Amino acid sequence: MPSSTAVGSAPSLTTFLKSLKQNDIETSIEFFIALLKRRQIRNSRPCAIATVNLLLRVVGEERIKDASSLITRIRDVGRRLVAAQPREMAVGNIVRRVLEVVRERAEADLDAAGGGSEAGGASGATTPTLPAPGEGPTRPALPSRMSEFTPLHGAHALPEDIQTPGIGSAQTSYAGQAPSSTSLFSILQHPTPGSSARSPYATPPGGTQSPSSKTSPRKDEDSKGEKLDIKAEVITGIVELQQELEDVDDEIASFALDHIHSGEMILTHGSSQTVQKFLTTVARKRKFTVVHAEAFPNDHESTHSTIVNGGQGEDDERWKPLTSMGITVILVPDSAVFALMSRINKVLLAPHTVLANGSLLATSGASTISLAAKTHRVPVVVLSGVYKLSPVYPFDTDELIEYGDPGKVVSFSDGRFMDKVDVMNPVYDWVDAEGVDLYVTNLGACAPSYLYRVVADHYRVEDIDLSAKPADGGAVKAG
Repeated sequence: MPSSTAVGSAPSLTTFLKSLKQNDIETSIEFFIALLKRRQIRNSRPCAIATVNLLLRVVGEERIKDASSLITRIRDVGRRLVAAQPREMAVGNIVRRVLEVVRERAEADLDAAGGGSEAGGASGATTPTLPAPGEGPTRPALPSRMSEFTPLHGAHALPEDIQTPGIGSAQTSYAGQAPSSTSLFSILQHPTPGSSARSPYATPPGGTQSPSSKTSPRKDEDSKGEKLDIKAEVITGIVELQQELEDVDDEIASFALDHIHSGEMILTHGSSQTVQKFLTTVARKRKFTVVHAEAFPNDHESTHSTIVNGGQGEDDERWKPLTSMGITVILVPDSAVFALMSRINKVLLAPHTVLANGSLLATSGASTISLAAKTHRVPVVVLSGVYKLSPVYPFDTDELIEYGDPGKVVSFSDGRFMDKVDVMNPVYDWVDAEGVDLYVTNLGACAPSYLYRVVADHYRVEDIDLSAKPADGGAVKAG
C-alpha cells in the first residue's frame, strides 16, 4: 500500500515561530530574512511579533561580556532584517525598542554600581522656572544628507542634533499605561535636577512594574554597590514588549466609548482587527451604523471575511461579526465614499505605518477617504499601536509606496489592452498629517503634531540610524 504524502503549506509566521525552537540563531535569522523578502510574513503586527521573538532568542543565547557587545550584536541583526524588507518599518521599530531596553538596563546597572550617583543627586530639588522670553527651545535645521539606514533614500532619520524634550532620557517598555492628566504649565516647566522631562504618553521610568509581569526586575535602592544581571533585565524588558504586542488591541479598545457615540454613522476601510475590536467594544453598549469600504483590489477579500466572520487574529481567535451584535453594516465600493461622506460622522483608519511627522501609510484607498473627509469636515481618527510609530520623515513619499500585482486591476487575459497601458496597483497610500485629526494609541489619544514627543519617549537618537557606526563604539554612559 503506497504511503500517503503530506501536503506542505507555505511558510508563515506560525512556521517561523515553531522553527525558532529547533534551529540555531543564524539559521533562524536567515529564515526570517527569506520570509521577509518573499513577503510570506507581511504587515506590521506579524513582522513585529516575529522580530521580537527572534531578538529574544538572540539575547537569550548570546554570551554577554558587556552591554556594548550586546548592542552591537542587536544592531547587526537589525541592520540585516531592515535591509531585507525596508518598507516593513515595524521590524526596525522593534529593533530600536529592544536597543532602548538594553541601554536603559545598562544605565541602571551603572547607577547601581555608583556610576550615576551625581545624576540623581540627593540634594533638594530647586524650583523650576520658565524660560525667559526669546530663550525657548529651538529646532535646528535638518541635515542635508539623506538617511542610509534603509534603502528608502527618500526618508530621513531623526536628526542626531535635534533637541527634543526627553529624547535622551531612559525609559523601559511598558504595556497598558494610560496617560496621566497634566497642565500646560507643567509641560512648559524645566525638569527638576535628577529627573527627566517625560511625556504623559511615555512608558513609565525604570523600576515601574508592568501589569503583565509578576516579579519586579529591580533591586532596592539601598543595594547601590550590587551589579544588576543585565541579561536577565533585558530579557524581562523584551517579554514586556511581547506582552504589549499581545494586549495592544484591548488597550486601544478601552478608549472606544470616548470616541463612538449612539446613533453615529462610522466609516471604516479595509480589514483591521484593531478597528474590529474597537467597534465590537462599543457595540456591547451602544447602537450605531458602520459603512465599510471594501479596499479593492488588494484587501477586499479580507474585508468581506471580516464583515461575515468578525475578524481573525494571529492566534486564530475569532470575534463575533458586528451584525450579530445588532449593528448595521453597509459594504460599499471605494468609489462611493465621496457620495456618502456627507452622512458620515466619523472615519476610522488603521495604518500600516505611522511616520514621525504625523503622516501615515495605510491600505490603498485611505488617501481618497482622507481627502473626502477633509472636504466634508468629517473627523478622521487613526487607531494604531505605538509599535507602528516609526522615527522616519517622509521627504520622498513615492519611495515609501509598495506596488502589487497589476493583474488584480486588469486581467492579463486582456492582452491587447495591457500592451498599450501601464497598470499600477499601489498596495498602500500615503496620508498627510493634515488629513488626520486624532491618533488613538495603546497609551492614549494625541494629536498628530504631538507624535514627535512619543518618538522621543520610545527611541534613542543613537539607535535611529541602524546602519551608522556608534561614535563611542556602542558604549553606554550613565546619566
